[in-house]
Amino acid sequence: MTSSRSAVTFALLLLAPALIYILTIVAYPLVDTIILSFTNAALRPTYDFVGWANYQRIFTAGNFTEVIIRTLVWTFFSVSIKMIIGMCGAVLLNAAVPGQTVFRILTMPPWIVPMAIGIYMWAWMYNGNFGMISGMLQNFGLTNGPVAFLAYGHTAFWATIVTDVWIGVPMVTIYFLASMQSISRDLYEAAWTDGAGRFYRWRRITLPLMLPAIVTMSLLSLIATFNSFDIIYILTNGGPSGQTTTMIIDTYKTAMGSRKYGEGAARAVVICIFVSIFCLVYFRAVRKLSQGEVK
Repeated sequence: MTSSRSAVTFALLLLAPALIYILTIVAYPLVDTIILSFTNAALRPTYDFVGWANYQRIFTAGNFTEVIIRTLVWTFFSVSIKMIIGMCGAVLLNAAVPGQTVFRILTMPPWIVPMAIGIYMWAWMYNGNFGMISGMLQNFGLTNGPVAFLAYGHTAFWATIVTDVWIGVPMVTIYFLASMQSISRDLYEAAWTDGAGRFYRWRRITLPLMLPAIVTMSLLSLIATFNSFDIIYILTNGGPSGQTTTMIIDTYKTAMGSRKYGEGAARAVVICIFVSIFCLVYFRAVRKLSQGEVK
């Protein structure tokens, strides 16, 4: 009995640092944000509880619905493109070609370079007066004059997606490459001996065995992209005319720009709800995949 209690005490001591970290870094700020979302806190010393007024205000405002849709569209295209390019890159890097190590090293700069520096580099390339992209388009005769990509809503929207893809593709590629290399070569050799073609081996061996990795990376990329702040804030600050304003940018502008902390907290809670839904979908997908593997 004494040894059992000692084991439980020892286990609690081992868990204590992680528990303290979760309570102070995760649980307390989350609870405090939820409480703040039910107040009219602003740039004043006192505030009152207003119930669901902040939530009613943000959902009755017409622009917030547009912001949600824009965020989902921005996230969908960005994640989808990263998954496709990352998978293609992993397949190429996994192939037995000369200079394979060099190609793998060349995929890392977008991930290694500090994010702010990479974003400012893209902002320079998007510039209409001296940007490289606009200059190349003019030199090839594709445009009659300078193209200010960040000055127009439709081009700025896709410019931020391209930048996010450039930053996120290396991580996806390396993750998929590691997953591919963990697959036993005996399976490919057996399939090749039976006369299976390359596409058949990909469809029947590589893709099914990589499915857990694809689901995991999709969720990680989804959450990171959904909460992406630096790229849009540095490139466009949510402009022009709010055409690149996503939920995280809108929350920052409301809370820090307009000093409406209560309403900003309510928007942050809505973001947490979306992320929680993504996580629930992920856990359900992983559970189904695990059950399928067991069967």
